Amino acid sequence: MGIEKNLDEIEKNIADACEAKNIARSEIQLVAVTKTIGVERISEAISFGISALGENKVQEIMNKYDKIDKSAQWHMIGHLQTNKVKYIIDKVEMIHSVDSIKLAREINKRAEKAGTTMDCLIQINIGNEESKYGIDYDETESFLDEAGSLKNLRICGLMAIAPHFDNNEKVRPYFKKMNDLFEKMKSEGHKKQMVYLSMGMTHDYLTAIEEGANIVRIGTGIFGERNYLK
Repeated sequence: MGIEKNLDEIEKNIADACEAKNIARSEIQLVAVTKTIGVERISEAISFGISALGENKVQEIMNKYDKIDKSAQWHMIGHLQTNKVKYIIDKVEMIHSVDSIKLAREINKRAEKAGTTMDCLIQINIGNEESKYGIDYDETESFLDEAGSLKNLRICGLMAIAPHFDNNEKVRPYFKKMNDLFEKMKSEGHKKQMVYLSMGMTHDYLTAIEEGANIVRIGTGIFGERNYLK
């Protein structure tokens, strides 16, 4: 299927999931993951209603930023090195992948210099996987306390990349655990910092919504399988 039909199917699935949860469609934000996708196809997705773009690499944002309609918002969703924050601090709407205090301080410093405040999510390594970034589950509250003192960085939720399973019922406990953490932080004095819960990708976004996600990040489901040999 083409991008338009893929988006139609995803929108219908999200709308059905929202109806099942008795929430408005507007409560779920769809971020189109544009990793390796060319400008022409990204622009096509925007023409069909996509308004938020997610990139894993700083260089890809840099290469595409001036060629994409400015109505679209960029989200940094991949691991971010501290020495590259300066390149995107004035280009992205949100950084989903804050995984260390060192990075949080660098974002704060660069945001202050740019005269802005950056919205950020804390990445949690919910599966304790060595191959993935993110802070430990048990460190969330102390991280919130420390990052919350930074004046030009606004923590507004949590992000996770759950372990991959072919059977979505096996990933459900990880999403549930993330939502439990999200709600626990709300109840323990961090309600203003717990606005967004970003989790769920092409293969498991509906399970993530069922378990509380309000941002889902979908790439292959919109653009098709990627060709990494290009």
